[in-house]
Amino acid sequence: MMAAMRIGIDLGGTKIEGIALDRESRVLARRRVTTPRDDYRETMAAIVALVQEIEREAGSGTVGVGIPGSISPVTGLVRNANSTWLNGKPLAQDLPEWLGRPVKFANDANCFALSEATDGAAAGADVVFGVIIGTGTGGGVVVHRRVIAGANGIAGEWGHNPLPAPRDGERPGPPCYCGRTGCIETFLSGPALARDYAASGGGQLSAMEIAERAAAGDALALTCLDRYEDRMARALCSIINVLDPDAIVLGGGVSNIERLYTSVPQRWAPFIAPDRITTRLVRAAHGDSSGVRGAAWLWE
Repeated sequence: MMAAMRIGIDLGGTKIEGIALDRESRVLARRRVTTPRDDYRETMAAIVALVQEIEREAGSGTVGVGIPGSISPVTGLVRNANSTWLNGKPLAQDLPEWLGRPVKFANDANCFALSEATDGAAAGADVVFGVIIGTGTGGGVVVHRRVIAGANGIAGEWGHNPLPAPRDGERPGPPCYCGRTGCIETFLSGPALARDYAASGGGQLSAMEIAERAAAGDALALTCLDRYEDRMARALCSIINVLDPDAIVLGGGVSNIERLYTSVPQRWAPFIAPDRITTRLVRAAHGDSSGVRGAAWLWE
């Protein structure tokens, strides 16, 4: 039987958000606090206080936590978190002890995908790939409303794969902080689109400002956005060829560019094997709340 009430915690670098959902997805309580940056124990204390405050309002429930990075299946420690004070820390051991109950953890992109597969833009789909495109690129896989983390805990993390079918001018590709060049993230993140526009002589604009200029007919912005859509189509074709999802859900700041949802599916066909492609490309229904909602759904 499903739990009557679930608490989700989204542990971000600048804020920690908590939510309580009932079994019909209704929000019973929501709170947000500033993340105590660079202090692991204070971050733990902030999570515990947030859970206690939510429970005073909504009652007790299960707790799921979405984190940047992931829990290593080898060491049990946090790894690859851009909130660097979490790296190497036994969060998956400490937090359950502090809360006095079991806690489920997942990467924030996995939580995003789970939220959208459960009661969001991909509700009812069997296989869902969730993509967060903002300052970076993250991905998560959900099958039958269950997060697939994989043997190494990295399922869905496509952002540091090479961009498929590189064209002239894309080899070896921009340097990436991971130490390689030509990663998908260096082409598809919001800052990557901004860099491409600036390198083409357009000045310093955000991804959304570039999209607005393209909508107004600006030739340079249209060219850069056309190039971006081609790259996204090639990047996603590798997911379709391997995973064959029913739906791909976009989140993050770049997901607000409306034309992506028609242009990209029109472009990915030449790189995909079947003669008929039914995978849907859709925008996240819950926006910035998808991560915290997905953390709550970890306990279904």
